[in-house]
Amino acid sequence: MAQINENFLKLKAGYLFPEIGRRVSKFCSGHPDANVIRLGIGDVTEPLPTAIQEAMHSAVDELGDRASFRGYGPEQGYDFLRNAIVENDYQARGVDVSADEVFVSDGSKCDSGNILDIFGPDNVVAVLDPVYPVYVDTNVMAGRTGNADESGRFAGLVYLPVTAENDFLPPLPDRPVDLIYLCYPNNPTGTVATRETLAQWVNYARDNNAILLFDAAYEAYITDPEIPHSIFEIDGAREVAIEFRSFSKNAGFTGVRCAFTVVPKELTGQTSTGESVEIQPLWNRRQSTKFNGASYVVQRGAEAAYGEAGKQQIRQLIDFYLKNAEILREGLQAVGIEVYGGVNAPYVWLKTPDSMASWDFFDRLLEQAHLVGTPGSGFGASGEGYFRLSAFNSRENIEEAVSRLKANIG
Repeated sequence: MAQINENFLKLKAGYLFPEIGRRVSKFCSGHPDANVIRLGIGDVTEPLPTAIQEAMHSAVDELGDRASFRGYGPEQGYDFLRNAIVENDYQARGVDVSADEVFVSDGSKCDSGNILDIFGPDNVVAVLDPVYPVYVDTNVMAGRTGNADESGRFAGLVYLPVTAENDFLPPLPDRPVDLIYLCYPNNPTGTVATRETLAQWVNYARDNNAILLFDAAYEAYITDPEIPHSIFEIDGAREVAIEFRSFSKNAGFTGVRCAFTVVPKELTGQTSTGESVEIQPLWNRRQSTKFNGASYVVQRGAEAAYGEAGKQQIRQLIDFYLKNAEILREGLQAVGIEVYGGVNAPYVWLKTPDSMASWDFFDRLLEQAHLVGTPGSGFGASGEGYFRLSAFNSRENIEEAVSRLKANIG
């Protein structure tokens, strides 16, 4: 009989968002007339920008003509998109990245999990706590952890608490680690990292031969001109960091699927015998073997995000969601709830009232206000007592949600 990967059995509670879905489905089946507003999963709601729609329509037309039809594309991504990424996301900010260091994919969630394929099983991994669950769960699946304790922390991982008590600034690891996940603007807390904070992490990685796995999926939401958009804005980062970017939350590609990962040529790892090996060719080999590339239609749509019309329309989208976040922040503050994030990110992170447990607050919101958010404890032990609300929704729903919060929580 075929044996399973028993590491999956360590994930006893299942993935956070399916558990939310299960509870919401149960509630809705028992309350079919309830108008439930979902502010939990960070899924965009507004239509694709017109410039992107037009580019994708044109690309479909190309595929309908033998003269312009395309089959398999380059696994690393088409040159037209990678060059646009380099020019607009990096060179425009004075950052040194070349097109052959950019790998286009179908999602940064996928990349942040798949990147583990090229790293050995004995690496020690550090994560912020609370944390985007994918970073933890994929390492559990890969066999890098033991079992979870009662708080949900897995043996073998190094957890770096980020709470209001330390101003959401993660402490440097107190033991040697090899891979460090950083996410800024942060999911779930919506907080950002200053240049000084990122420089500390780069210096730590250089001093300890560690690699930073930097998730910048929400960088387009940064409004503070002093906050870096890329880890590669920090001197020395090319020697110690990999960066993940996505079109999901800025251009509305959550259902379209397109992202990219930057792996600098200077980045190296070691074999078990101490031999230095370049990381970039390993990732290229992995992608060439297991991935056939994002579709031509999608990549033409992503390219349009960098045109003048695309940039303007995306800016309008981001401003729309940031206004939603502002409305949520002000509404929560009006009823005396402590709120964080929501300024440089589309997420509002709040302290639950009366020290209520996160899942208890989830149930209260669902049952009394017919609102869905995300329990902080689902992101890690240090998220207990906190709660995340997403600004991805219609203005009408955001305003109605605030009204319900005031009526049921205030």
